[in-house]
Amino acid sequence: MKIVRFSWRLVALLCLVLIGLVLLAFLFPIINQARRQKINQCWSRCLLFLCGVQTCYYGSQIKDRPILMVLNHVSWLDIFVISAARSTVFVAKSEVRQWPVLGWLVAGVGTIFIERGQRQAIKQVAEQMKTTFAQNQAVGLFPEGTTSDGLGVQDFHTSLFQAAISTAIDIQPVALRFYDGSQRSARVAFVGQQSLLQNVWLLLSQSGTRIECDFLPVLAHIHNAEQGRVATAQQAQQAIVDAVLKGL
Repeated sequence: MKIVRFSWRLVALLCLVLIGLVLLAFLFPIINQARRQKINQCWSRCLLFLCGVQTCYYGSQIKDRPILMVLNHVSWLDIFVISAARSTVFVAKSEVRQWPVLGWLVAGVGTIFIERGQRQAIKQVAEQMKTTFAQNQAVGLFPEGTTSDGLGVQDFHTSLFQAAISTAIDIQPVALRFYDGSQRSARVAFVGQQSLLQNVWLLLSQSGTRIECDFLPVLAHIHNAEQGRVATAQQAQQAIVDAVLKGL
């Protein structure tokens, strides 16, 4: 049964990816930003459906103005869970660009890639974030810098919080909770030495994957500017920790 489920989902997913590549190549260059965002949102919803992922959203997401969303990082699915609710430009490590097919797709929708280990990387990414905010778009950031098993939250890196603070942009913490059926689970967490293909097999071959996305209270830019990026990052981290640990 696992092989059958994996096979039909993989075929459907490959068809969706092909559609996405065609849209990026031929339609995106000639349509406006609003239409590109709507397509990205619909495509993300289709991907989650074909992967057998049920999503549940809680809280109030900011949709009418630029915002920096900071969230715990569990899987490559995280990007699509958020973009299914609002098309979002994510900051991602440069290695993502090298992923088979998915790397092309996330690059095509404007993902901001950060080169780890380069001195100028933070400054360059911060400037790209500010440009994205100026276009009234949302930016998504994984301050942990890597994935976890989803049952806890690692310490946040604080540098890129300054891009929102210096441009008077509010920050919204977002907590992701992964379930296998009714139980919290790390089954599809993309961690350790696991390859992308191994993770896709775990996801597509089984049913019952559910992700709760909890949009937490916004951290206002005025308050953030007063307390600085380190204290703001700590406040966001604690809010996410409390939400992630809920129910454990």
